[in-house]
Amino acid sequence: MNSSSAKIIRVLIADDHPVIREGLGTILRSAKDIKVVAEAADGEEACILYDQHSPDVLILDLRMPKKDGLQVVTELMSTRRPKPRILIMTTYETEEDIRRALGAGARGYLVKGALSAQIVETIRKVAAGEALFPPKIASKLAESLAHPELSGRELQVLHCIAAGKSNREIAKQLSITEHTVKAHVKSILVKLGAMGRTEAIAIATRRGLITER
Repeated sequence: MNSSSAKIIRVLIADDHPVIREGLGTILRSAKDIKVVAEAADGEEACILYDQHSPDVLILDLRMPKKDGLQVVTELMSTRRPKPRILIMTTYETEEDIRRALGAGARGYLVKGALSAQIVETIRKVAAGEALFPPKIASKLAESLAHPELSGRELQVLHCIAAGKSNREIAKQLSITEHTVKAHVKSILVKLGAMGRTEAIAIATRRGLITER
């Protein structure tokens, strides 16, 4: 790339781990057409710095204090114009994380540990308005889209199941009847392709619908 004529890509890094921010900064400083304009340590700061600097690309972790990455993507994509170009870079690569981040409007998705050249190339593509995902991420997204999506109420019931609650306890917590709980449980098992609660929890954890405690 001709550095004398190339447009400088202004980047905001948002990650709560200083070592990650430092490492990314080192990688990006090696690219003459990329400049890190600011760094955020949490989701709230990411939104503030985004407004202050209007970066070409926001590199965003999914798990952060104050506001998580998905909240940041949703807020920025729904309220800022022009719409931001966001690259998710995280240690999490479950089907649900990928589906939710891309559904909210992220343009790229990399897992921490990606090669330096891949990170730089992805930033360039996202800055140019393209969507870019490694084959493994694209494959998981395709798998996710092939699975029936659980409703909000079904997700609530699923979390209660994972917490070891009985149908009666779930009904009391969610202020619904036991009959309704049983219907939701049946639907959850069908949608997850599970034979029982234990298998449903295992499948849901693998897909990222619930997190391991």
